[in-house]
Amino acid sequence: MKTSQFIQRHSFGLGHALFAGVLLLRLFALARLSASPFLLPPHGDMYFYNDWAQRILHGELSDHLAFYGLPGYPYLLAFLYRIFGYNPFIPGFLQALLDSGTALLIYRITLHVLPKEERVGLTAPPIGAWRFVLVREREVVAVFAALGWAFFVPAQAYSAILMPTAWLVFAFWFVVWRIIRQDAGLSWKECLVLGLLIGVTATAVATILFLIPLILAALFLKPRIDAQKHGLLLGTALLLFGALAGTSPCWIHNCFIARDPVILSAHSGINFWIGNNPDANGYPRFPPGLRAGQAAMLEDSIISAASAAGRPLKRAEVSAYWSNKAKNYIAQHPFEWLRLLLLKLRNFWNAFQYDDLSSITSLRDEGVIQPGLYFGVIAAMALPGILLAWRISAASRWITAAVFLHMIALLPVFVTERYRLAIVPGLLVFAAFGLFLFWRSLIAAEYVRVAVYLFLLLASTIFTSWPQRDPSLWALDVYNSGREALESGNLTLAEQKLSLAHSYVPTNPETNFALGNLRLAQGKNGDAFSFYLATLKCDENHRGALNNLGVMALDANRCDAAEMWFGRAERIDPHNAKTHFLLAKTLLAKGNRQAAQLEIDTAIRLRPGQREFKQLRQQIETDSQ
Repeated sequence: MKTSQFIQRHSFGLGHALFAGVLLLRLFALARLSASPFLLPPHGDMYFYNDWAQRILHGELSDHLAFYGLPGYPYLLAFLYRIFGYNPFIPGFLQALLDSGTALLIYRITLHVLPKEERVGLTAPPIGAWRFVLVREREVVAVFAALGWAFFVPAQAYSAILMPTAWLVFAFWFVVWRIIRQDAGLSWKECLVLGLLIGVTATAVATILFLIPLILAALFLKPRIDAQKHGLLLGTALLLFGALAGTSPCWIHNCFIARDPVILSAHSGINFWIGNNPDANGYPRFPPGLRAGQAAMLEDSIISAASAAGRPLKRAEVSAYWSNKAKNYIAQHPFEWLRLLLLKLRNFWNAFQYDDLSSITSLRDEGVIQPGLYFGVIAAMALPGILLAWRISAASRWITAAVFLHMIALLPVFVTERYRLAIVPGLLVFAAFGLFLFWRSLIAAEYVRVAVYLFLLLASTIFTSWPQRDPSLWALDVYNSGREALESGNLTLAEQKLSLAHSYVPTNPETNFALGNLRLAQGKNGDAFSFYLATLKCDENHRGALNNLGVMALDANRCDAAEMWFGRAERIDPHNAKTHFLLAKTLLAKGNRQAAQLEIDTAIRLRPGQREFKQLRQQIETDSQ
């Protein structure tokens, strides 16, 4: 009894110490990030969010079109920039707090899930640290589960950079904690608050909406404090009302300002097509005609849909175009789609790290984040715990349901490291649960249970570590990190990374294009020309290669060749202001001032605020006089 009272009296303080320790680790990583080239994102999804936030900050609250990308995180960044000034350190600091809160939630949930019965057979425990472990074994195991999150390498990376992942993970497991923390059902007030939390979070990461069935199940399956029958209906109504109110900034803007029937964001259709097409591999592999990177991909998807329709489309129509393509593929190839679904399931649990942003590798190479655990180790240890906990701990079943609901949310699209990050806290709980039972079975000499656990661990290790043999998957990480090294001016590292990526997949257009840019930076124009031509052999519509070939030709005073390259780029994307500008320069160099005037006027109409465009128009007008 005294031991139990001692534990209860000190467990809250231990949780606070755990929170502070994880926060120090996250702030250390954030400080290292601030001294690296990656604090201000130059490209990719982080640039997409940061650029959107800055446009909001400068008064572009809406373009009167339905959102094409979830707006919650950019608007949050804009709000923080307005209050604290343009400083990406502030969002990183808040994310460090949230990530430390996630570690505390893991600790609390683990304590709640672990068996509470006293271990028999310990009459005279030894003294010292061994006695402390034996007496407070549940707390020790819970602390190790939380420390697993502290040293989980992807969590270190995504808590520091400008991405909404840390916000999703905390909100996700806070909802699960509120469900399992007591045996009684949720009150109507909690239903409203959790609905609001889910709705607001869904404006940044929509997969959290898949927790709504879990809350509904808790309402109907758990005994209620208030036994009145209308309580169930009231709780359900308030939950749905809260979710609707939380997402209201999106659907009010889309339906009433943009006059386009989109609930959250119209980019769901293109995501569905990327995940379900003849070239899909279970990861975000972009089909022909779509460039990598969120901003470029979204732009291409709008242009391609409008081109296919022969007219400008509303965002809901763009989404429907891509959704219908995916649905047609599924209907026409049901068996191939089922194989693809199984492949996604395997990818979800596989140890292979598909980080489409390559943030983890880049931050690790820069020494921003510390060595630690990866998904494969945690998943292999968690799967036996899921099976063993189902019968022993009723609370664990809610965690299992949350993990599988998140998995179901990803299967219609694709799997990446950041997308599956949300289940890792639950996996750490189950890994701790399995180790706890293994520990107790060893102490009690229950060797049958020990053997069962080891057999399950072996099976899960084989399942999660099954090798990925597609060379294009291995090339992605080194390509992205090589491209970032090139943009930061580290040409030696860029050479190593991009050459390795090229050896994996020599026919990848983006790798050839990046190597062309590297050769150009090295002053090897002949080699750059060869790589740009190789890019066009792989993708004849690669606008970057066409523009760069045009620039090289213009610099060499080969105006006819430059006009040909820029003309091809313009026909592919007639709405690209830079291409019109470059073509205007070329035509001016050839003496065709009238055609140059038409091109520069088009460039200025597409991008009115560009100073160099106005300077060129002034030069053309001066030469014409």
